[in-house]
Amino acid sequence: MKLKSMTSVITKSALVLAACASLNAFAGTSAPSGKSGKAVVPPIEEDGALFDTLGATLEVGYDSRYYFRGLWFADNTVWAGLSMSVPLTEKLALGFGGLYTTTVDTPYGAGLPKGKGSFAYSELDLTTSLTYDAGFAKFGLVYTHYEFFDSFSGTNGGKPNGAGELNVTGVEEVGLTVSTTVGPVNLYGGFYNDFTIGATYAEVGADAPIAVTSWMSLVPAVKMGYGFTNYYTAIPANGAPSHQSGLTHVIPSLSAPIKLTKTATLTPYIAYNMSLTTRHFNNTTDSEFFGGVKLGVTF
Repeated sequence: MKLKSMTSVITKSALVLAACASLNAFAGTSAPSGKSGKAVVPPIEEDGALFDTLGATLEVGYDSRYYFRGLWFADNTVWAGLSMSVPLTEKLALGFGGLYTTTVDTPYGAGLPKGKGSFAYSELDLTTSLTYDAGFAKFGLVYTHYEFFDSFSGTNGGKPNGAGELNVTGVEEVGLTVSTTVGPVNLYGGFYNDFTIGATYAEVGADAPIAVTSWMSLVPAVKMGYGFTNYYTAIPANGAPSHQSGLTHVIPSLSAPIKLTKTATLTPYIAYNMSLTTRHFNNTTDSEFFGGVKLGVTF
């Protein structure tokens, strides 16, 4: 009697389980389970987009002294720039950029022409480029138009309607660039031809980022330039050759990029401009410290 009752119970239980399994399979309500036995919730897919990012960077900054290729232009400058990189293939990219610089206050001082007060300076740079990533290095072809609205540089004396040093108010330039990485060091160089004055310029540089925290690093760097055939070089009264070539400057610097968010980085820096052979006659101060800060946002 006991055996028959037990057999009946087992038979009924099996029928109930079979019925439940059939109902679940028919209704399609069963959910896959992970190793923990809990139901696995499928991920929610985000809305699609044509691009993950635009490949653009917006930057604004301040410099206590504005040196370009070792040549002093103005003091207390503020600037804003926008650049964009558009991939054409897996290795080739097309770049566009614009940069506007203006002085907040450039006072007359030692080495500047007569008078007291300050003068105006503003500049617009428009750039387009092609960059090829060869794996071991990146190579670039760059075209830049420089427009000087007030004068070429402070060495012109800041005359509001002056043509600027060497009568230059605008410049057309083409350059070749290369960059690579060797261990922790980034190396880069460029060779540029200024069609406006018919002179060329070369520059090499290196930096080595050092991680301090997950959001901050220190970047020691150095740049050195060489001007060919009187590349924006004043001719001294002692009768130096009219086509003077030579080293322009060396600028060691230290910057500290601080990652504020995933897309925003604040970078203060300090640098020391050392005027060399072809800059001794131009710069108001032969060698000096200067610094600044920039904020960059990628999107």
